[in-house]
Amino acid sequence: MNYLPPNYVISPAVARARQLGLPVVALETAVLTHGLPRPENLRAAREMESQVFQHGATPATIALLAGKVHIGLTTEQLEQLSRMDGLRKISRRDFGLAIARGESGGTTVSGTLVAAHQAGIRVFATGGIGGVHRGGGMDVSADLPELGRTPVLVVCSGAKSILDLPATLEVLETQGVPVIGLQTDEFPAFYSRESGLQVNLRVETPQEAAQIALAHWQSGVEGAVLLVVPPPEEVALPARQVESWIDQALREAGEKHIHGPAVTPFLLDRVAHLSGGASLQANLGLLFNNARVAAEAAAAIPGPTRLRSV
Repeated sequence: MNYLPPNYVISPAVARARQLGLPVVALETAVLTHGLPRPENLRAAREMESQVFQHGATPATIALLAGKVHIGLTTEQLEQLSRMDGLRKISRRDFGLAIARGESGGTTVSGTLVAAHQAGIRVFATGGIGGVHRGGGMDVSADLPELGRTPVLVVCSGAKSILDLPATLEVLETQGVPVIGLQTDEFPAFYSRESGLQVNLRVETPQEAAQIALAHWQSGVEGAVLLVVPPPEEVALPARQVESWIDQALREAGEKHIHGPAVTPFLLDRVAHLSGGASLQANLGLLFNNARVAAEAAAAIPGPTRLRSV
């Protein structure tokens, strides 16, 4: 039996799925509020939900609205988030701040992991996780320690390619997070299918990854299992070309003295511009594909069947 904390609101569709023991897939909303331009942000959110539903699971898109943590959003709530400005990005540290002040915001990977776990959801689909930023400093995403302590199967296309991928994999190892490749031996580089970096294990189906995740948790190990999925071939970009765009975007960020949370949105926007929109199409393609894979994996992971408020 799961008990929802105060200020959590579960949608009727998600509540029904949990009561019946049906598969549910958590979806983040920072990609809607901060990661994609309008109107692609709303289109992406709708299509990810559609992919989850079409492949046999219930989508549970997670966000904060007026100080409430919503597990599952209505069409109207998705549209509202897609149009709002000045929203907070909600990671683990931000829940208390946003709830106490009645704020709205999109959940990051770490924020979505927190909320999904509270709601008993064991599978989560996203684009790319955060990681270690380039430059050798201490800028490490809150996603990485959250992955180390939250038992959820996370389906993604690796880490965002603007990051230091070797260092990110090292931190994932430190956090005890298995990295499993779906039909690949390489850690995807978000827009690109190749990075030259190896995963811990290759599987051929989402169901195999689900069984590994179950064995991981049943052994008494807390923490996520990362299932990395290369972007579809029809939208994937050459790694060398992407790297040249990132190098230019990083130089421009330094020249403009852009630091902290503003760096990632700036870099993604500049890469989209430099690529003539190709990186945006790759981003959308991998998001939709990851939602499909997550739905297939969720069908193989039983979870708690009921939810109550405390």
